[in-house]
Amino acid sequence: MIAVLRPDQPHYRARLETLCRRTTEAASDVEEKVAQILADVRGRGDDAVRELTERFDQRGPGPDGSYELSAEAWDARAAEVTPAVRTAIERAAERIRAFHEQQKPTGYVMTDGGARLELRTQPLARVGIYVPGGTARYPSSVLMTAVPARVAGVGEVVMVTPGPSPETLCAARVAGVDRVFEIGGAQAVAALAYGTATVPRVDKIVGPGNQWVAVAKRMVFGEVDIDSVAGPSEVLIVADDGADPRWIAADLLAQAEHDTEARPILVTTSAELAEAVAREVETQLESLPRVAIARPSIDRYGTAVIVDSLDDALELAERYAPEHLELQVRDARAVAARVRRAGAIFVGAHTPEAAGDYTAGPNHVLPTGGAARYASPLGVYDYVKHTTVLELDRASLAAQAADIRALAEVEGLDAHGRAVAIRFDDGDGES
Repeated sequence: MIAVLRPDQPHYRARLETLCRRTTEAASDVEEKVAQILADVRGRGDDAVRELTERFDQRGPGPDGSYELSAEAWDARAAEVTPAVRTAIERAAERIRAFHEQQKPTGYVMTDGGARLELRTQPLARVGIYVPGGTARYPSSVLMTAVPARVAGVGEVVMVTPGPSPETLCAARVAGVDRVFEIGGAQAVAALAYGTATVPRVDKIVGPGNQWVAVAKRMVFGEVDIDSVAGPSEVLIVADDGADPRWIAADLLAQAEHDTEARPILVTTSAELAEAVAREVETQLESLPRVAIARPSIDRYGTAVIVDSLDDALELAERYAPEHLELQVRDARAVAARVRRAGAIFVGAHTPEAAGDYTAGPNHVLPTGGAARYASPLGVYDYVKHTTVLELDRASLAAQAADIRALAEVEGLDAHGRAVAIRFDDGDGES
């Protein structure tokens, strides 16, 4: 059952500290094995990818020796999707695209006397998106990662997934994915990061995965860019005594069914609501198809925290810095304006996290594990790079020369000062 924490219980504060303490670190044996996989793929390329995929996923390459899905096979499998699901995918893509169009960054040019200074913004040439597969079907993950890439103007989008469903492949077509490879796990991350004879090297890897994928992404950072190192998914719901316990229970279970490690948290000023939600969660679990996943999440991490005031609830939410923050309180929009640390804020009782996961438009790839203190949702800005352009004429360099030479002398970098002075040398060694 959900644990109910009351302010008058022993060790209440200590338990809240434990609640807020999360990590994206994996077990040491996973770290070691992932490092071995990365080294193997880097050294042996496609041969290593094939052996690892056959070992972990029991799937061999196609007749051409590659794991790339042909356009014909891709389209045939995508065509298996029902019309209703295809329509839902297309509508979701439209909303996601419309929201992300507003994020397009622009550079700028400024002049300072004879100096012309520019910040140039350019899309990445090629990105890789990781999409969970196998028994899972996550077309929404395809849309959330590929659509912003296309809005940004990325040249090529490559998808890796361990066994895509028809729905995933349909979403890939709708979102504008260029190539699909049926590989997953750390070996897929390695193939994207280092490149092989058949898998192209990318500039950035984005998308969710299990701890093997998360560790692999962290280890290849520097060879390529990544979006984040994701931990278990989480929701924190702040609710007052006017909230509906059935709705809150449903939202907590929507989080719990993601993963046995998911964190479903309620923070409320009402002891009666906390108890009612705990009972309602048990009732709804009885008919939940993914109870085998949701039950461990609820039993290990499900928590209802009772606080004395809304201010206390918001203080706890800020300390937790949740991936998803639901506000089922009176005057929710005003309350939302007070929040600084959350991946996404869901305002009011009719804004469940499920809407954000699928169709509302903002991205569902969000910072976890407290990273919302400093990190942002995935967006168009993640698929571009910036370059500065500097152009000085003689007069503008002369205006800065004395300062450059003074700073170079302080830092002991005499050649820096000389590189400026020599441009004003009159030929006899004087400047």
